[in-house]
Amino acid sequence: MQLGLGSYAYRWSIGIREQVPPRPMTPFDVLNAAQGLGLDLVQYADNMPLDRLPPADLERLATTARDKGITLEVGTQCFNAEEVARYLGICRVIDSRIMRVALDAADSRVPVPELAAELRPLVEDAKSAGIRIAIENHFNYPSPRMVELLDTVDDPALGVCLDVANSICAGEWPEETITMLAPYAINLHLKDYVIEPDPYGVGFRIRGVPLGEGRANIPWILDQIPDRAEGMSVILEHWLPLGATLEETMAQEQPWLERTVAAARNFVGGR
Repeated sequence: MQLGLGSYAYRWSIGIREQVPPRPMTPFDVLNAAQGLGLDLVQYADNMPLDRLPPADLERLATTARDKGITLEVGTQCFNAEEVARYLGICRVIDSRIMRVALDAADSRVPVPELAAELRPLVEDAKSAGIRIAIENHFNYPSPRMVELLDTVDDPALGVCLDVANSICAGEWPEETITMLAPYAINLHLKDYVIEPDPYGVGFRIRGVPLGEGRANIPWILDQIPDRAEGMSVILEHWLPLGATLEETMAQEQPWLERTVAAARNFVGGR
């Protein structure tokens, strides 16, 4: 298993929606951060869309990564033909073997046979380029439906980017999600969380914590990954909540990430 840095680990320093710092991190900054953490892989997700980089900068990013000995992976939010074609071109430039996409609530309303028919030509295009498409279990796409979709397409170039906590939003406990999706996993997003009762008894909230400090049973999760996925990338993320100010929150990202990387090395070491 190869540990990597996901761009969502710097959600606040990159900027999201109206929370944008005066000097957002760039793809080159994330690359340097991975090197500083001793990681040799970076996965750029949809919070840092590489299709917005000028072609010369994309080439420079690929060259810089190669010079640093860092592997790059790419991710996008949707999978329409135009966007997939654009990102397959990006994969070729940066030598990404994985293209992560996400399905969500709107996709869950599309009948599986129709969605599979849309996916098949895209998977063929990816396969011809030596690239696999990894569909992430995002917040509102149920895992049983994901399994049905993968079984319908039935192509080794299509698998799961398994996020260990996202599907709580879809009404699944992580153990349930992981049991269903791990056999299809070709990419893993690792994070941790706690569930805290409201002090007044008004329900509870789910809050992110650095890896190894919450409820996620990381050794069990790693044990569920099939042997055929040996060498797969394990992308480190976290759910650091927004604090009183954006600046205060940004200041916590690096310490959280350092604790997460240290824990991940202990969990993954020897596997």
